[in-house]
Amino acid sequence: MFLIICIIVARALKEFTHCYPPSIMDPSELRARIKRFRILIIGRANAGKTTILQRVCKTRENPEIYNSAGEKIDPAVLMASRERGMHDIEDEMIFRNNPGFVFHDSRGFEAGGQFEFDKAKAFIASRSKERNLSDRIHVIWYCIPMDEDSRSFTEAEVKFFSQCDTGSIPVIVLFTKFDALYDDEFAELISKGVSRKDAEALAPQHAKEAFANGPQLKLLYDHKGNQRPPKCHICLPDMDKDGADCGPLIERTAEILNDDTLKQLFVSTQRTTLELCMRYAVGRSLVLHLDSTQAILS
Repeated sequence: MFLIICIIVARALKEFTHCYPPSIMDPSELRARIKRFRILIIGRANAGKTTILQRVCKTRENPEIYNSAGEKIDPAVLMASRERGMHDIEDEMIFRNNPGFVFHDSRGFEAGGQFEFDKAKAFIASRSKERNLSDRIHVIWYCIPMDEDSRSFTEAEVKFFSQCDTGSIPVIVLFTKFDALYDDEFAELISKGVSRKDAEALAPQHAKEAFANGPQLKLLYDHKGNQRPPKCHICLPDMDKDGADCGPLIERTAEILNDDTLKQLFVSTQRTTLELCMRYAVGRSLVLHLDSTQAILS
């Protein structure tokens, strides 16, 4: 059995390096068919949304903005519109460093107004049913910051998870600025006589454990009050620091994509982890070889 597995692994690696199995499209062919991976990011002002997108695209530059007609919007015009409270969720944000991703921002939705909510809801409903796969929203990242002044859910967040039907679009909740919880745990440990050095080392794990049993997750996954819970959540600390790791976000996003074509598109578009690309390609090859081997043996 071990020899058979070794042969399968060797064949999988050879197939990965020389050609593509039937269910794995050539990246250039895939890009021509679907063009870009499309993400809707939702969240309050100052939730760290832009910082996260910059980390994902490995850049510090601001995105270029295009309207629904594909025309680039002048930053000065865009800023003036936002100052007047105007924003179009149909606008596309693209970072030059990785144009394979296109982002939509629900800016203004966090205010909790019915008009903003209805607009976002209509956008999601429309984009979940687009006949062209490249025009659909492929995943939603919902950002909820954990800094001192905004740890409880807002009306907009409660309304979204109880009323907004996202259809087949998977939703991940991103608890941003999670490192703000470290300070509370650090202070608690110090009050118990723990040394500053040890408290600093222990605070992150204590924060994760306290959060796992806290009110946010209970509310988020409470099926009685929350009819449409997310697929999963992830805690993102220190995204504003040099060397911040958004790898866990990339990994979880890839995991929840049920469509193999979209999964391959996402994995090949992201530039955060080469390991994920290797695991996906080899994993798919192994599945194909195992299936074919099982068919032969049966």
